[in-house]
Amino acid sequence: MNVRSLRPATALVALGVALLSTPVATAAPSDPSRPRAALPTLTSVQAQHVGKVDRVTFGFVNGAPTNIHLEWVDTLRHDGSGLPVRVAGAKVLMVVFNNALAHDSGGATVRNRTAFALPNVITAVGAGDFEGSVSFGLGVQKRTSYTVTTLHGPDRVVVDVAAGFRTTTRKVWFGDRNADVVAVNRPVPAAAPAAGALRSLFAGPLRSERADGLRLVRSGAWGFDRLSVVDGVARLRLTRGCRSGGSTTTIASEIMPTLRQFPTVDWVKIYGPGGRTEDPTGPSDSIPLCLEP
Repeated sequence: MNVRSLRPATALVALGVALLSTPVATAAPSDPSRPRAALPTLTSVQAQHVGKVDRVTFGFVNGAPTNIHLEWVDTLRHDGSGLPVRVAGAKVLMVVFNNALAHDSGGATVRNRTAFALPNVITAVGAGDFEGSVSFGLGVQKRTSYTVTTLHGPDRVVVDVAAGFRTTTRKVWFGDRNADVVAVNRPVPAAAPAAGALRSLFAGPLRSERADGLRLVRSGAWGFDRLSVVDGVARLRLTRGCRSGGSTTTIASEIMPTLRQFPTVDWVKIYGPGGRTEDPTGPSDSIPLCLEP
């Protein structure tokens, strides 16, 4: 995923992105007697809602990268292997920093996966730190416009993702230390609150919620699709994986209360990746065989 063909300004203008950064001076001829300058190293990924945007700030030391590539993708791919990376959201904004690192002699310098309680950007997931290229995917509720700004003092790259749409607050249930499920609040798009709540579920708990013992019980699933609500019955299919691991607390334990909070939902039928559930008809909840203990 190492992107080398475009200079930063050219790449971002081609994508319709505004790049505001300090001009880069022309490099002097290299002197083999002098040690090579350290590459910019990513040390933090933070996000907050500001005005009508969700602002994701990538913090660096040793300067900020000058070769940055952004692109909307359906599936984030791991840099190097090319394998798909699990990212919750309706769409993924891929962010690639060339000539940068996300590690030092002590190991990784930034968390690989972080959830956010924001209207649009719900997670940031690392996809590689490979051959001087660092890549992340921002999972979002809705594909919108974005801008990129490079700042210094301290060094950081700021990605503003538009989030001016109307939202509502809904609950999302996660597992806890006692194998129960606990509700937390999330902002979700008012136009599609059920889908938004499920995407927030698959993004996982916030760092503070994890410290309190909450966790996403995925049961091997990466996400969901084919969500519908008809005559009081919500139906959805799990994607990629499905296994209970012998536990009575599964992804179904979190999905069902998350969907039943909506007044139009009386029953929830969850289908496995193969499209099957134990009781596909009638007024009842249903899970696939792969979620049975």
